[in-house]
Amino acid sequence: MSIQMVLLPIFVQIGLTFALLLWRGNASTARDARGTESFHEELGVPMLFYVLIAIAQPIRHADLVIVMLSWVFVVTRFANAGMLVTSNGGRQRSLAWYASVLVLLAMWLYFALKILLLI
Repeated sequence: MSIQMVLLPIFVQIGLTFALLLWRGNASTARDARGTESFHEELGVPMLFYVLIAIAQPIRHADLVIVMLSWVFVVTRFANAGMLVTSNGGRQRSLAWYASVLVLLAMWLYFALKILLLI
C-alpha cells in the first residue's frame, strides 16, 4: 500500500481538526461553543487513529482494509462534527460518534490480530 493512500485519510482528518479550530471563534455564541466542543472532540478519539497509523505504516501492516476503514472513520468523524456544529442533533450525533468508535475498534482488532497471528 502506498504511503499516500495510507496518509491521505490522516491529512483529511487533520484538515477537519484545523477547520474546526479556525471556525470556533471566541465561543461567544451557542454556535461558537458547539464549534469549540467539536474541536475538542477531534482531539480525543482520533488520537487512537493517529497512533494506529503511526504504528502500522512503518511495520508495513497498513493494508487495504486499514485504508478503507480509515476512510469510514474519517467520514463518521465529519458526520459527527457536522451535526455538532450545525444542529447538535443528539441521537444522530451520538450514532455518528459510536460508529466512529466502533470502526476504530475494528481497525485496532484487525491490526492486533494481524500482528499476533503473524498474517
